[in-house]
Amino acid sequence: MAEGAANYLDPNNYVNRELSWLEFNYRVLSEARDKTLPLFERLKFLSITASNLDEFFMVRVASLRDMVHANYTKPDIAGLKPEEQLEKISEKTHELVAMQYSTYNRSLLPALRLQGLHIIEDHEDLTKEQGKFIDQYFAENVYPVLTPMAFDSSRPFPLVRNKSLNIAALLKKKKDSHGELDFAMVQVPSGLPRIVELPVTAGEGGREMRNVILLEEIIERNMQALFLNYDILAAHPFRIMRNADLTIDEEEAEDLLEEIEKQLKKRQWGEVIRLEVEEKADKRLLKILRKELDVSAQDIFEISGPLDLTVLMKLYGGLNGFDNLKAAGYTPQPVPAFMNEDDIFTNIQKGDILLHHPYQTFDPVVDFVRTAARDPEVLAIKQTLYRVSGNSPIIAALAAAADNGKQVSVLVELKARFDEENNINWAKKLEKAGCHVIYGLVGLKTHSKITLVVRREEDGIRRYVHLGTGNYNDSTAKLYTDCGLMTCNPLIGEDATAVFNMLSGYSEPPAWNKLAVAPLWLRKQFLRLIRRETAFAKAGREARIIAKMNSLCDKEIIAALYEASCAGVAIELIIRGICCLKAGVPGLSEMISVRSIVGNFLEHSRIFYFENGGDSQIYMGSADWMPRNLDKRVEIVFPVEDEKLKEAVFHILEVELEDNVKAHILQPDGTYEKVDKRGKVLVNSQKQFCEEAMYQAKMARKEDDPVSTRVFVPVESQN
Repeated sequence: MAEGAANYLDPNNYVNRELSWLEFNYRVLSEARDKTLPLFERLKFLSITASNLDEFFMVRVASLRDMVHANYTKPDIAGLKPEEQLEKISEKTHELVAMQYSTYNRSLLPALRLQGLHIIEDHEDLTKEQGKFIDQYFAENVYPVLTPMAFDSSRPFPLVRNKSLNIAALLKKKKDSHGELDFAMVQVPSGLPRIVELPVTAGEGGREMRNVILLEEIIERNMQALFLNYDILAAHPFRIMRNADLTIDEEEAEDLLEEIEKQLKKRQWGEVIRLEVEEKADKRLLKILRKELDVSAQDIFEISGPLDLTVLMKLYGGLNGFDNLKAAGYTPQPVPAFMNEDDIFTNIQKGDILLHHPYQTFDPVVDFVRTAARDPEVLAIKQTLYRVSGNSPIIAALAAAADNGKQVSVLVELKARFDEENNINWAKKLEKAGCHVIYGLVGLKTHSKITLVVRREEDGIRRYVHLGTGNYNDSTAKLYTDCGLMTCNPLIGEDATAVFNMLSGYSEPPAWNKLAVAPLWLRKQFLRLIRRETAFAKAGREARIIAKMNSLCDKEIIAALYEASCAGVAIELIIRGICCLKAGVPGLSEMISVRSIVGNFLEHSRIFYFENGGDSQIYMGSADWMPRNLDKRVEIVFPVEDEKLKEAVFHILEVELEDNVKAHILQPDGTYEKVDKRGKVLVNSQKQFCEEAMYQAKMARKEDDPVSTRVFVPVESQN
């Protein structure tokens, strides 16, 4: 590394990963606070912040807690020890939760009432008629399901399940004024609707008011029915988060599938790392919870509103009649290159095809596997699966292919976090159907997205390949922005075969034709490309890097970017989530800008552009610039070489760099600010891509040559 490189590695030049993630969740929260958005969309974004925070605690905070217990004191990329990180996380998270509930109570609830929807927050606010309705609902639907659990000298403290919502109560025997207080709790049944709609009432000005109440309020109102011989002195909802980070010794595990199934059960009694309780809960009750759950003061969150705001997503999807308060839906458009009578293999033979989801439909990917399963000339199908949908058409197609006598090899990644159980079920189904199922490599997650179809044709064997930046999940493909490439390039086909040979056996190729594969080759490739731009800049030639990804926290990559910036390379980063790099710092990163786009779709594609002295190169793939992606996962990054497709991919980057509606810009002090769009033409990149996809599909329907519409046609986007 160049002279002065030690400065690039100074911990002061880096941002802690966890604090950067919290900044990302603040950006999601800013969407919930944006009054220009439809009201129900704001509810959705607030729900997402709560869901994000749950996973953050179960995995990231839990991991740090494990480090503290193990007396691990090595500082992170920003020089913070695990204990110091936990302290800063606690402070920042309490601020975030306060802002969540301020947004809910002071902004969203009043706005909902103005639109004719009243969320009854306290069962004591029910009218006599509403109370009668609720009591009957409780007796008929809720009471038979509930199981009250007591805690005393003869009964141990009940198991509180991870993420479950519960109501804790302090009880005293009737007619026993001097008796001891008893503790009891009841779990709010997850199998019942948490949102219950009451009869419509008249609101202000005679307007109809729709009323809803949460299930825990219904139970709290009727708690006495569960403890007939006691007086209830206090009752408050509470919720806990447990350590859900699986610890699996793959070297020792004789059967990985069996070991993961065993570890999944342990998630229910992992260490408690967060306790949420209703604000102003009885101190005696809180003391019992703290002691029995072994929770420190900094891990207690006193909530001024309903616990678990993910309930707002149920409100978003479960109430009819509020479509005017939601964003207009978008239907993914057909891919012009497939809008003809030719089969999918013939179309791929015409030239590489770029897919851009969710603006364009995911159907060609599903059709690729389905067609291969039925085609008598197809000999083999090989695919990696990381996360798939609950009723996956791809799984069904693979099973059908095996039934049709194809050789089907599927790598199912059992260690895909929170999808382990789902993937175990799919693995068993595929094995039963006759597929050869691989569970991945010891010590590595297989995160790459690749499908290989081997087909016998007149001129010999031809290999068709799909490579992607996102999962083979037809459900999330409607919500996540991702790119894919379909090709029958022989060199990529050779590489694809080598990938599956590596995954199924012990065969590592001496070199790759086109693909860059982690964990052995990808880091070196990225560093080589970054340093090549640095050399071009020093030589006075064109030098530019544009990189789009989910997260950036690899120290060696960041140091190389700092060095490139100091050499004069223009670096534009589009990073949705974590960014441990500091942007715009004099003498360090003056040539680096970072933007994060948070919109209706979750930005998920990974695209890397290198100017290369005027002969630009573009890559896409499954890997972020994170140590886990570069060193601990099987990842694939692939080149886009067709000139028209390169133009299309570069256009994606250009539009996102022009976004001034959904983009947040990283400031030198580590905060993010929305772009000042006063006096500018508004560019909402996601909206523009929707318009472009519709335009291309429309043009393809009118033209004889669908290939001519492969390239994106810019459409000016204005709100």
